[in-house]
Amino acid sequence: MKQNRSQTVGVIEPSVAKFDEPLSLESGGMLDRYHLIYETYGQLNQQASNAVLICHALSSDHHAAGFHSSDEKSLGWWDVMIGPGKPIDTDRFYVVCCNNLGGCSGSSGPSSLNPATNKPYGPDFPIVTVNDWVTAQALLSDRLGIDTWAAVVGGSLGGMQVLEWSTRYPDRIKHAVVIAAAARLSAQNIGFNDVARQAIRTDPEFHKGDYYSHDTIPRRGLRVARMMGHITYLSEDAMAHKFGRNLRHKETFDYEFDPEFEVESYLRHQGDQFVNRFDANTYLLMTKALDYFDPAAKYDGNLARALASANADFFVVSFTSDWRFTPERSHEIVRALQTNNLNVSYSEIEAHHGHDSFLLDIPEYMTVMRAYMNRVAAQVTTHA
Repeated sequence: MKQNRSQTVGVIEPSVAKFDEPLSLESGGMLDRYHLIYETYGQLNQQASNAVLICHALSSDHHAAGFHSSDEKSLGWWDVMIGPGKPIDTDRFYVVCCNNLGGCSGSSGPSSLNPATNKPYGPDFPIVTVNDWVTAQALLSDRLGIDTWAAVVGGSLGGMQVLEWSTRYPDRIKHAVVIAAAARLSAQNIGFNDVARQAIRTDPEFHKGDYYSHDTIPRRGLRVARMMGHITYLSEDAMAHKFGRNLRHKETFDYEFDPEFEVESYLRHQGDQFVNRFDANTYLLMTKALDYFDPAAKYDGNLARALASANADFFVVSFTSDWRFTPERSHEIVRALQTNNLNVSYSEIEAHHGHDSFLLDIPEYMTVMRAYMNRVAAQVTTHA
């Protein structure tokens, strides 16, 4: 979607925070040193009370809004939501988004150099979890001088991070905005993730994760993983509306295995584009973090007990056509929060776009997000 730059935060230069202190990870691994790349939009007020943290989903990164340099195609992944006059209004909020550990967009991850060897970490990069990401984000918050976030906001895997923030650091978050998320993955979703990982790991060019030293990319496996994942992000209605059974540049079948249907061509294009920008080892790590997240596991599956330490106000949003993280998964979160007598607002948006709805400019969605963030902004003003 092309936008006038006056409608965005403009050209953004990312920053890098380097940490020389060891970070112990939930998996038992450790990073002796690491760095996080992040972007900020807007101005931090004198009381540092107007900061909003954006937590990204599986294939996103720190570049949530604005442009990079003069590249018109570099618009941030959530520019519809973040910017001057938009629901997360950068005229009122200081917005921060970082690329999570294990990422491939500038934070320490499998494709970055291991300072101990001066070679890419590859398969030696440790397993990271949602817990680890939130720990690192809290350390970045300290570095930025932010004691308390006015709001922490995220969709999908980002929403899981918001839930983790609300219980790990309950005194550092005023509002928790959880969009198109779940408190844990279903068996079906874990299955989708494993099929994607197997596509990557069985690619002959994977080389047990050390494809960097072989100067290769498991292109075929990553491409298939993305194609399958992309299908799950869309609803059946959205795909029917966009493609139907339309043929590509022809009137009748040629009875061949080259792409004939428009949907085939579209998915292959999506897979090719993804391979050019994303690292396969990072895809493995991110999907594993999704699988492992389950805050209720240590409470015998009782989500209300798992969320008992939270004291933020919550806004939970779901989409009717999202079959990857269905509205019922959001209902479970809402019920657990209500059990703890927390202030929770809920909105279920009628949308036919599927899971990807949380990324899109859907009028009702923009309206409810704007209304809730107005409430956040009013509290910032009140308590400044």
